[in-house]
Amino acid sequence: MARSWERMVERNTKQINKQRKKQGKETIYASKSSSAAGNSDVFKGRNIVFPIVLLLLGIMFWVVGSIDEARGQGILANWLGVVLYFLLAALIFFRRPFLKVERARVSTIKYNRERWLQASEIEKIILSRSMVALKYKGKRKQWVFSRLLNRYDTAAMGARLEQFAKANNIEVVHE
Repeated sequence: MARSWERMVERNTKQINKQRKKQGKETIYASKSSSAAGNSDVFKGRNIVFPIVLLLLGIMFWVVGSIDEARGQGILANWLGVVLYFLLAALIFFRRPFLKVERARVSTIKYNRERWLQASEIEKIILSRSMVALKYKGKRKQWVFSRLLNRYDTAAMGARLEQFAKANNIEVVHE
């Protein structure tokens, strides 16, 4: 009930602010999301490993295609494939993964969509020097945020997730 109430207030505030802006008046306090309210933190990483693999595959296809180019077969398809590998590597590199910690939920990008995990759905938070993991209740799944693969600041994430766990009565395991 509280979440739906917050969304309703947010929606109504946006509508009123649009009207006030048209009238030339100053807007009342409106937050586009709960992050503007100051109760959420966003930790951004950087994908490095997978883009490097894609670049190496692109280079490999380029070399193999240049050998095949001597015979004159499939020149356009080869270059198109190489360019698409490079573009995919750039897209994945520049789209930064993140962990957003709010008051009662966390969110991240999984499978090209933003996924949320409510505090009531988290069984425990596992913290170590090189990774942070959030384990679901009753499932084997977990979200893993690694310093090695995605260049997250795991120390700052761990400190913020400890506060989150304390506020929501979630078990924290230090490894």
